[in-house]
This record gives sequence, structure tokens and C-alpha cells, in this order.
Amino acid sequence: NDAESFAKAIRTHWGIEKELHSVLDVAFREDELRIREGNVAENFTVLRHFALNLLKQEKTAKVGIKNRRLMAGWDNDYLPKVLMCH
Repeated sequence: NDAESFAKAIRTHWGIEKELHSVLDVAFREDELRIREGNVAENFTVLRHFALNLLKQEKTAKVGIKNRRLMAGWDNDYLPKVLMCH
């Protein structure tokens, strides 16, 4: 049925969207940000998504995304692993 296929596609899309928002909120505390002027909010969104993709690709640290982000800020040996991962 086309309606059932469409409904399933919509649920799948929103499930992915909800998961992404959840990760961004936990790892980057996105809901607490108060950036509102001009294109600043959109620019920071792009940067957060870029950083999230780099953090997801780095697999040597067996911790969550939030802890990887913190490690990249604190550990000068870990940051290049995040930035140079393929």
C-alpha cells in the first residue's frame, strides 16, 4: 500500500532526525545555545555537524560522542586523531 510505505518513510526520517538532534543536544548542549543574530546560528550548526561527523569517524576512543568532544579539547594527542581520521 502506498499510504503505508509513505508513513513508514516519514517515521524513518523523523527517527533519524530525532537521533541526530539528541546527539547534538547531549554532546554539544545545542538546546542551551542562545545564538540568534544574522547567519551565526546557521554557521554554528554547520560547524557542529562537521565536528559531529569527525567525532563519529574516530574509533580509537571507546567512549561516547560527548566524551570524544571533551577529549579532543583536553588531550593534544587525541585531537589530531579526530581531525585526521578518514
